Amino acid sequence: VQLQASGGGLVQAGGSLRLSCAHSAFTSRYYATGWFRQAPGKEREAVSCISTSAGSTYYTDSVKGRFAISRNNAKNTVYLQIFSLKPEDMAVYYCTTPFIGPCPGPSANEYEYWGQGTLVTVSS
Repeated sequence: VQLQASGGGLVQAGGSLRLSCAHSAFTSRYYATGWFRQAPGKEREAVSCISTSAGSTYYTDSVKGRFAISRNNAKNTVYLQIFSLKPEDMAVYYCTTPFIGPCPGPSANEYEYWGQGTLVTVSS
């Protein structure tokens, strides 16, 4: 399984951005998919996760109401829409999947495959 994250860039605070995570496997609809982020000098942090059917979504408290995760199984792609960007959102964003099972907890150790990351820079 290979994951390709894209969509990062430089955005002003208050702006919006949509990140994409493309699965290589044509059966990606079977994989729950999550997003993590890692800011310089900080640990990797769970941001959001979406179940295979998109029936369940999870968000860390700091992004609730501003981030929206979705998936298009026909395109093998999971999206993370970010609204009202804040300077503290600046980080490298990674998409990941546990491969088997539903969205796990917030620990990175519970995920099996990772994309290479896409950098989100927020200017104030």
